[in-house]
Amino acid sequence: MRYQGREVDVEGRVRLVMESALTARDRVGVQDFVLLENYNSEAAFIENLRRRFKENLIYTYIGSVLVSVNPYKDLEIYSKQQMERYRGVSFYEISPHIYALSDNTYRAMRTERKDQCILISGESGAGKTEASKKILLYYAVTCPTNDYMAALGDRLLQSNPVLEAFGNAKTLRNDNSSRFGKYMDVQFDFRGAPVGGHILNYLLEKSRVVHQNHGERNFHIFYQLLDGGDDELLSTLDLERNPHYYQYLVKGNCPRVSSINDKNNWKVVLKALPVIGFTEDEVQKLLNIIASILHLGNVQFGEGEEGETYITSETQMTNLTKLLGVDGSALGEALTHKKLTAKGEEMISPLNFEQAVSARDALAKAVYSRTFTWLVEKINKSLVLKDEIYHNSKGSSVIGLLDIYGFEVLQHNSFEQFCINYCNEKLQQLFIELTLRSEQEEYETEGIAWETVQYFDNKIICDLIEEKHKGIISILDEECLRPGETCDVSFLEKLEDTLGGHPHFVTHKLANGKTRRVMSREEFRLLHYAGEVNYNVNGFLDKNNDSLNRNLKEVMCQSENEILNHCFRREEVIDQKRSEMAATQFKNSLMKLMEILMSKEPSYVRCIKPNDAKQPGKFDEVLVRHQVKYLGLMENLRVRRAGFAYRRRFEAFLQRYKPLCPDTWPNWHGRLVDGVSMLVNHLGYKLEEYKLGRSKIFIRLPKTLFNTEDALEAKKPEIALTLQTSWRGYRERSKYQRIRHAVIVIQSGWRGMKARRRARRRRQAAELIRRFIKGFIYRHEEYCPENEYFLDHVRYSFLKNLRNNLPNSVLDKNWPTPPPLLFEASEHLRRLNMRNMVIKYCRRVQPEWKKQMMQKVVASEIFKDQKDSYPQSVGRLFLDSRLEREQINLKVTQTLGNDKVQYGVPVIKYDRRGYKPRPRQLLLTNTFAVLVDRTKIKQRIDYTALRSITVSSLSDGMFVVHMPSEDNKQKGDVVLHCNHVIELVTKLAMMANKTSYVNISPGSIRFAMPRGKEGIIDFVRGSELKIAKGKRGHLLVTAPRINTT
Repeated sequence: MRYQGREVDVEGRVRLVMESALTARDRVGVQDFVLLENYNSEAAFIENLRRRFKENLIYTYIGSVLVSVNPYKDLEIYSKQQMERYRGVSFYEISPHIYALSDNTYRAMRTERKDQCILISGESGAGKTEASKKILLYYAVTCPTNDYMAALGDRLLQSNPVLEAFGNAKTLRNDNSSRFGKYMDVQFDFRGAPVGGHILNYLLEKSRVVHQNHGERNFHIFYQLLDGGDDELLSTLDLERNPHYYQYLVKGNCPRVSSINDKNNWKVVLKALPVIGFTEDEVQKLLNIIASILHLGNVQFGEGEEGETYITSETQMTNLTKLLGVDGSALGEALTHKKLTAKGEEMISPLNFEQAVSARDALAKAVYSRTFTWLVEKINKSLVLKDEIYHNSKGSSVIGLLDIYGFEVLQHNSFEQFCINYCNEKLQQLFIELTLRSEQEEYETEGIAWETVQYFDNKIICDLIEEKHKGIISILDEECLRPGETCDVSFLEKLEDTLGGHPHFVTHKLANGKTRRVMSREEFRLLHYAGEVNYNVNGFLDKNNDSLNRNLKEVMCQSENEILNHCFRREEVIDQKRSEMAATQFKNSLMKLMEILMSKEPSYVRCIKPNDAKQPGKFDEVLVRHQVKYLGLMENLRVRRAGFAYRRRFEAFLQRYKPLCPDTWPNWHGRLVDGVSMLVNHLGYKLEEYKLGRSKIFIRLPKTLFNTEDALEAKKPEIALTLQTSWRGYRERSKYQRIRHAVIVIQSGWRGMKARRRARRRRQAAELIRRFIKGFIYRHEEYCPENEYFLDHVRYSFLKNLRNNLPNSVLDKNWPTPPPLLFEASEHLRRLNMRNMVIKYCRRVQPEWKKQMMQKVVASEIFKDQKDSYPQSVGRLFLDSRLEREQINLKVTQTLGNDKVQYGVPVIKYDRRGYKPRPRQLLLTNTFAVLVDRTKIKQRIDYTALRSITVSSLSDGMFVVHMPSEDNKQKGDVVLHCNHVIELVTKLAMMANKTSYVNISPGSIRFAMPRGKEGIIDFVRGSELKIAKGKRGHLLVTAPRINTT
């Protein structure tokens, strides 16, 4: 068993368990009326209800009975989380709730394997229907389920809006009042899952179909159809949307209600009907019947000169013929005539105006009530247990829900109130009998002497109503069957003659003078268990007869509407035996209900309406006192308190109060009864204040329990300090033990891991050495398992060494020496590496530097190892020009036009005659070169006409540009000297695209002169550069020696 100190709801208010709530009793009252100190005081009872109602605590116990007060507002206490809180919890363990009662009933059914029932009663508007919905919802959510069971639960829930639409109506007291009694059986299989259901209905208020009091409405379905039905449907049914158009809907003068949304409710009903098994055809035929009742109410009659009656509204009759599927002329005849049978002969007798109106209304009531019965049967078919495996009675159990009208006392009470109050008398009789029996069984089980309980036994009132030949129902039946003129007044007179001396029966004639002032001559008074009620006898005989003319039955039996054909059996017309009267039918069905309830273990929900205005937070003490009396709650409390006010199992009592005794605190290890005995002796209980049963302690007075609870409250600070001290010590010790254990586990784990690692490394090292040695031995063999590791290691080592010692640049020629088996791979890698470095280097070179490098490469190809001055030129950059822009004459630039100067250098030209030196500028363009003397172009050299260029192999700067001798425009070869001869010749050769036309002469250079003559330049080495005319007429060039060290 769980023991819970407190619980908090969504509003933040503290909800306490039963015993803990005693400390808050001054504010919120007690959770169980049994604990009221003054349990005989009705004022104390109502004050406890009021306190709890003001705190939104709408549920209170009377022992195992749940009292519920309608809050008229939504409370956040019905969520799925709330269902889980009450699931599987002991009945008194947490605060009172409809879920606690539901769960307790369900667990009793599962554990005891005995059928249960929940009886819900209260007057209209007290919340009976909502209570039954909450119970069904709790079972649908919390019980085990599968797809079939989920569908069944859905059908159970969806049957509610359908039954409410056809069986509920707005009354003065309740906007959604159930106008019929309902008993529902929910069947569970051996696993506790809902597998079937069945509904019984009692005493539908069918008179409401044709008449409503002012401020009330007909059944909801009529208004839902008119407000929610689409235009096409209404046109098919020949209906107008305005309810004022129909006589059966205007008598209460209340077609619209602010709290009811008929359009939305219509949608809910239409959605629910297919779920519970209705086909589209059945829905249409059902709506045809509903529409036909509205048309029937608009049927009007006229009266002829001789008193005969005829129908004046042919349109309505046409609509009725179509909707009911009957013969129109036969229906009209049956509404204005009646068929009588006398001495075996049938006679047709016309009806007067009043009789015709009564026949019309009787037909409307019969059609609606029988259709409602068919509707309940249809729902039952959808809820019936289909799987044969569950039909074994040993494997299934039942929980019944009885949602029935409470005791009714109106300003004008008639036949319906008489039947309702008779039902409540029987339920009260059953309630007291079962409560006393339950109390007595518990006392006997615990071995405690049963004390006789004084209570009001209402059997005398039940006998007054139902006794054969002498009871009110028997007298009413006799008066209805008596030949001759009978009326309601003659029925009252017969009651006076038969029951005149009964202490619970009073009429105006039998009453004293004071009572006569408040009673009319047409009333009789019954002194019910809940109070006195005056009944007006007007209409008693007609309502009890509940007869429909035989010829109307014959017409309805021939209807083409399958529902009506089922409701009006042909056997009714053939069978001449008169059916039972309404009161007798109700009495017999009530007897069957009592048998059903007596065979089950009952639980009770008593619903109370706090005010007539349906306002949240308003508590009308006069109205509540009236209901407390009519529900017999005080009588129930007196029965419950006749012996002992409080009882608890030993373990629960000892668990809660053991801190109050040193011998039982903190734990009791002996027998429970000995521990409880020691505890109560320590607390000073007197022998007459308590009794010890076999498993429970019984405390006679609440005061004794309150004193014990107050002592516990005073003890709690000391207990809290002790618990805190013990807990802190335990917590620290536990923390230390956890840390110590964790340290040991970590240390042992770490040591083991280190040892395993060390052993694994040693094994791996030994294996590695073995493989290495074997590989070394077989290193010269082909690749095989014996040497694969060694060879792989050699490769890996070389590649790793190579990675760390790669050349840094293209000029770096270092390369690691490879092992013999990697010579080929090493060479391939070296070439790849060099190519990669070259590519990288080239990608990094700027365009200017690239141009420089290209010129240097060309110079290398021409002069390398052939001219002495080349090595000194390698380290010097080639310039874009050796002349500044200002050094080139503007006239020359203009003469060149679009041919831009790409390179300019000062040179010395030697005449071909006498070799006289003349300073000149050599300018190179993209297509030609020119020799310039200051402002004048002296000679143009086209690249295409260039034959070759010749230089010496020494360190001088002399070169000869050879031109074709056939070209008259040219003056012969050009002899030039330049200090930058390698740079100039390289650029000129590249621009002319004639690098292969450059010649290097080691001794002398011959060149062409005008008129076919030939000149010679001789080259010799000397100490310094000298250029002069030699003895033989040659040009002698002395080139200095270059130090190569």
